[in-house]
Amino acid sequence: MSMKKWIAVLLLVVMAVALTACGSNDSKPAQTAAPTAAPTAAPAAETAAPKAEEAAKEEKPAEAAAAAPVNDHPLNAAYGFQWTDPTAPILNEKGAQELSFQVYSSKNASALDYNDMKIMADLFAMTNVQVNWENVSESVYSQQKNLIFGNKDNRPDAIYHAGMGAGEIIKYAKRKVLVPISDYLDYMPNFKKLLEERPDIKAQLINIEDGKIYSLPRIEEMGLLQSPNLLFLNISWTKEAIAAGAVEGLTEEQLKDGLTLTAAQMEQLLTYFRDHDMNGNGKTDDERPMSFVYNNWQGNQCDLYGMFGLNDNLEHRVVVDGKITYTIRDERFRDATNFIAKWVDTGLIDKVSFEQSQDNFLANGKGMETYGAFYWWESETVVSNPENYIVLSPLVGPNGDQTICVSNNPEISTGEVILFTKCQYPEVLLAYFDRYYDPVISAQINYGPIGIVYEEARDDKGMLVQKPLPEGVTSDELRLQNAPLGIINLGEYAWNNVVHMEPRAQLRLERLQLCAKPFVAENVKPCPNLQFTLEELNTLSNYETNLNDYIRTNLISWLMKGGVSDAAWQNFQNDLNGKVNLEGIQKVYQDAYDRFMAK
Repeated sequence: MSMKKWIAVLLLVVMAVALTACGSNDSKPAQTAAPTAAPTAAPAAETAAPKAEEAAKEEKPAEAAAAAPVNDHPLNAAYGFQWTDPTAPILNEKGAQELSFQVYSSKNASALDYNDMKIMADLFAMTNVQVNWENVSESVYSQQKNLIFGNKDNRPDAIYHAGMGAGEIIKYAKRKVLVPISDYLDYMPNFKKLLEERPDIKAQLINIEDGKIYSLPRIEEMGLLQSPNLLFLNISWTKEAIAAGAVEGLTEEQLKDGLTLTAAQMEQLLTYFRDHDMNGNGKTDDERPMSFVYNNWQGNQCDLYGMFGLNDNLEHRVVVDGKITYTIRDERFRDATNFIAKWVDTGLIDKVSFEQSQDNFLANGKGMETYGAFYWWESETVVSNPENYIVLSPLVGPNGDQTICVSNNPEISTGEVILFTKCQYPEVLLAYFDRYYDPVISAQINYGPIGIVYEEARDDKGMLVQKPLPEGVTSDELRLQNAPLGIINLGEYAWNNVVHMEPRAQLRLERLQLCAKPFVAENVKPCPNLQFTLEELNTLSNYETNLNDYIRTNLISWLMKGGVSDAAWQNFQNDLNGKVNLEGIQKVYQDAYDRFMAK
């Protein structure tokens, strides 16, 4: 053999040995080594911004591979790496055997280990990219998160369900701990197209400090989360109150979905429910006239403030005419609080509403009827006989106001997946994660795989068809067991062409279209995910927790103890403008919102 041929052979051998350093030669899923044991009292995950001097510490970054034509990438010759054809594997059989990635993720307690999920096996068969999952509980992840980031010698390649806040991303991006995903968009055709078509999503992901993207989002746009409360009313109890002449201006014929009641009518109904044995068990003290779960993400008290024209939410922060607005600065908030406190004081609102958990609320609704009216997203999960409840339009307040909460619950979740710079071939792992944004794959990641949750055959529109539920298994149980959730892209196109919304989601949407969305003014919007500068994050870190605690402490006291006096309200306003620095916090959000809208 000639000298040139010997040199060529030697170079090929050296390249193959170098490439196998990416991962294990074992193609079977294997657990990664766990991070070092957590101390007895592990620190909570950092969500606030680091100080500038701390954030300046850097680790040596891995070299970012520049986007290259498919056939010119170094991995192509040895492992057939390609990313442009979504129907073809990303790696060849050699790559499937010799490359692997370690991904750390929390999971729901009901879910299978991701290594054992059918959807993950299907993805490997489609891509030839071997991902070995290390699953832990959500509580374990919250304890170990800082330890993982702090131990640069023993990190996985990526974290799924990462839950990264803006401050954490700035901190670790400055330290060169995180892969700048935006440097690899040419390997991610689905995600790249998404960002091009949706600049609003791109604006929610960009790190304002350097203009790069460091995390992958979850996108599930159904038009549901902005309105997390609906008001349900017991039909049979209301009919009894009408027959007794206890409520003015209401007839049985009006008891249909979409009914509008005034605050005065609702007060008359709740009073009747409180004073009578509505469930017929011989007691008049186990009826709960109105119930909710105080400060819960859904089914909370915020819609009651709509009786006074306020679009309140749990943060008391909403966008009105393009301006970040805090409802707690409005005199109507005081009036509404005093009105609601009267209902609490007189037993029309069950005081347990301020103490119970979501699970307790749902459990108390089952069996014998105890709820006269309640706030929740749907009646079907709350009570045993949902057919005996109608959904109401927002209550009309004493001054004729009728509107509802505008929640800041996001339909786009940022910080879901991050890659560490120790990952030797991020372009391969990102090309693999890019497949998750295909709507057919997204549906399976979100609900479960074809063959278990969906039929192999599509319907006449080419859409996925849900299989009958196995006997004794609920849709929630089947989903949680077989779907990893996480990064997806399910929006208008998917719902019209790929997968049907679940029946209960369709029902929620119909109810919201009837009883929620028409009652929110066009100039009122939720506050989106915003990106902040390091200085802005430091302001929020220094003040926002104190602000939230201060509001919570005062509001629960007012609602449970008869209301707020004029003097106490004035002191509250003085403190908002002074020691808790609401003005500074509001400016941070306004500046970030202005940048968001300018993109």
